[in-house]
Amino acid sequence: MSNPTGWLKFGLFSVGLGQSFAFVLVPPLARDLGLSVIETSSIFAISAIAWAVTSASWGRASDRYGRRNIAIIGLIGYSVSIIALITPLFLVEKNVLDFAYLLPLLVLGRLINGLIGSATRPAAFAYMADISDRSKRTKKFARLESSFLIGTIMGPMIGGFLFLYSKTLPFYVFALCGGIAAIGILLTFPKNIKQKTTEKVISKLSFKDSSVWPFLVLAALFSLCQASLLQSIGFFITDVFSTEKDLPLVISLTFGLLSISTVVSQYIFTDLKPIANNKLLIYGTFLLAISYIQAGLSTSIALFYLAMMVNGMGAGMVRPANAAALSIAQTPDDQGTAAGYLGSVIPIGHILTPLVAMPIYQYAPHYLYYFSAFLCFIALLFIIGHPILRDHEQTSASTS
Repeated sequence: MSNPTGWLKFGLFSVGLGQSFAFVLVPPLARDLGLSVIETSSIFAISAIAWAVTSASWGRASDRYGRRNIAIIGLIGYSVSIIALITPLFLVEKNVLDFAYLLPLLVLGRLINGLIGSATRPAAFAYMADISDRSKRTKKFARLESSFLIGTIMGPMIGGFLFLYSKTLPFYVFALCGGIAAIGILLTFPKNIKQKTTEKVISKLSFKDSSVWPFLVLAALFSLCQASLLQSIGFFITDVFSTEKDLPLVISLTFGLLSISTVVSQYIFTDLKPIANNKLLIYGTFLLAISYIQAGLSTSIALFYLAMMVNGMGAGMVRPANAAALSIAQTPDDQGTAAGYLGSVIPIGHILTPLVAMPIYQYAPHYLYYFSAFLCFIALLFIIGHPILRDHEQTSASTS
């Protein structure tokens, strides 16, 4: 494959493989070894803080040192972090490593992903902006996002089967994929891309601007709901549906259904049959709220699967709609700054989950999903009540 964009998509696909499978297996494995729910979720929270702090800096670094170099650094960081995350679990389980070192080493492994692995995404999207016209940029971005989402679909499915052979094998395979992608990018990417303009523009856009903060509020609410869901699925299925056979495969299938429905929804409503952004936000948020209520009321794994599919449909609507609406609301010179603000807000959910969501889960697992449903209804009222969100009628097709 000599196409640099193809290697970039494969890199994001590889990241999706490892990221989703880490959410599937690490929480229940860590708890089985003696870590609490809050301790386990704090591993991801610390990584999310690092991601939020460094993401914008990696984007600026790609301007200075080249998209290729920063993308490679990110993929190497991701591969190292995946191995560093599973190794302590394996060593403690085999009684080679003392349990006292487990939490610090897991934090370190995930921290590598937050500090270094966060470089790939901003470099990838900046490169795509370099080589694409504005009229096609939304569609190009969506295809990059789809590569990552397909990875999140395949991660639990492939990882679940590899897990049957060895608990560590999926992580090493996914790390290898990241390394292969890095080599492919090194060999095929141009070192520098000629910028469309030589004029340096310093954006004065603030996150407090009326065209920015409403979208950031929505992103934060959705982020908390999604992060608490991703970090609780493994626990919830293990606790509530413990009689199911092959729980790792059941958990993996849940993530697969969630991701597949997200990709399908994103394709239908932003590409095949585009809907106005404000309607996408309203419909998607309503579906999310319903899905969380259904998840909390589920009395069988089949009903929980259905709830996850509805959740994926809602997420496939609100995620691209919110990002596209924020972009459309900005001038061309402010696109990078606005995207940076959004990138910094997205990890908020993983930061707050140990502090807000997991204590609720420990009190009563079902209450966590009712809490997420409540947040979605708050978001729905906010969308309907705020003019810039309610009246933002541009469709994704208008920017693609």
